[in-house]
Amino acid sequence: MSSAPIYRRVLLKISGEALMGSGSYGLDLATVDRIASEIKAALTIGTEVCAVIGGGNIFRGLQAAASGMERASADYMGMLATVMNALAMQNALERAGVPTRVQSAIPMTTVCEPYIRRRAIRHMEKGRVVIFAAGTGNPFFTTDTAAALRAAEMSVNALMKGTQVDGVYSADPKKNPKAERYDRLGYMDVLSRDLKVMDASAVSLARESGIPIVVFNIHEKMNFVRVLQGQGLSTVISN
Repeated sequence: MSSAPIYRRVLLKISGEALMGSGSYGLDLATVDRIASEIKAALTIGTEVCAVIGGGNIFRGLQAAASGMERASADYMGMLATVMNALAMQNALERAGVPTRVQSAIPMTTVCEPYIRRRAIRHMEKGRVVIFAAGTGNPFFTTDTAAALRAAEMSVNALMKGTQVDGVYSADPKKNPKAERYDRLGYMDVLSRDLKVMDASAVSLARESGIPIVVFNIHEKMNFVRVLQGQGLSTVISN
């Protein structure tokens, strides 16, 4: 693992579902610990890491809104779920010996720092991992959009999207075995073909900021580090 990384600073976007392991709800602590160990390995090879974690393992705002709950209230509940996930990941990282800060877009100073851009950059320069919680702090925006926004604000070299599969496919490979896998795509390819990588506003924001989106399988052991070194299977979305 001595090979130098091709990305100096990255934002890792993980869905809340990725933390469930084989469960159907909540957190699987073994999975959280494994992802924490991979983030630690990324720091070891010289990459600065910040992260955004979704909240879908605890609460899905869109599903609640579809059931009749007011969308804004549902989204705020989803944001609070992301704070719970961020605190769990912080705990796992610090048990692994990695100094970590959680910054929330909704101020809750008892449990974490408020989001302050310059302070977050300083933390990363000092070798700390920064986890951005509570999305953008606004309803109607997904954690994908929050990830693209924070990636732009942190001036990262890539937005690493950890998913259930090893890249972007023309269709869901679990449902369609003939789905085509892409190694490289343009931002406009993703938008025009409506490929379900991230929502359109997140892809558009990454495009405007010139930040490549790297889609890879978060469940494959040490794949995160291999992709950072340019060796693992992934799909790169860029200009």
